[in-house]
Amino acid sequence: MPWFIRRRFLNSVFGYEIHVGARMGLAWVFPGKLIMAAGSHIDHFTTAIHLDLVKLGENASIGRGNWITGLSTSGDHKHFKHQADRKAALIIEEAAAITKNHHLDCTNEIYIGKFATIAGYQSQFLTHSINILENIQDSAPIKIGAYAFVGTNVVVLGGASLPAYSVLGAKSLLNKEFTEEYMLYGGVPCKPLQTISKDAKYFLRTEWFVY
Repeated sequence: MPWFIRRRFLNSVFGYEIHVGARMGLAWVFPGKLIMAAGSHIDHFTTAIHLDLVKLGENASIGRGNWITGLSTSGDHKHFKHQADRKAALIIEEAAAITKNHHLDCTNEIYIGKFATIAGYQSQFLTHSINILENIQDSAPIKIGAYAFVGTNVVVLGGASLPAYSVLGAKSLLNKEFTEEYMLYGGVPCKPLQTISKDAKYFLRTEWFVY
């Protein structure tokens, strides 16, 4: 059915908050709560299920063919009972973008700051794993700072953080929290490689699209 009818249906039946200026293609997106601000969009063939929340800020975007899953905190699950504050959520702030063909495991929250870009293809964001010592499923959030740039085909693990105004090189493994901004990080596992000028035009953008 046409998008304007789908939008009204999703808002009225599921209680979603999809702005009249937001758009969704042929995608299977059914979290507990969906918030899409003006100008945000989700492209064709993206799947986002078993989450508490998907929230897109103004002009934020999720590209084609992304696989976004988690484990909602609603229901009687045996897993993660030791994490009472866990939230299965994907939050994408203003003008941030996820390109296409990535896998995001939102068993715990993945936060992407404003004007950040998850670029390229086939990156994996994995918020949960098995705690070998305790023999339980465990999870931790992932944070990507504002204006950060994440290169293609990376792996980002739960508990990791990429600072604002920084770059994660292609095929890197980000497995811990970093704090230094204006830095290129890379490697397996990644480490600080070199500083980046604060005058880099990517960090000074006022428009969401890079021409």
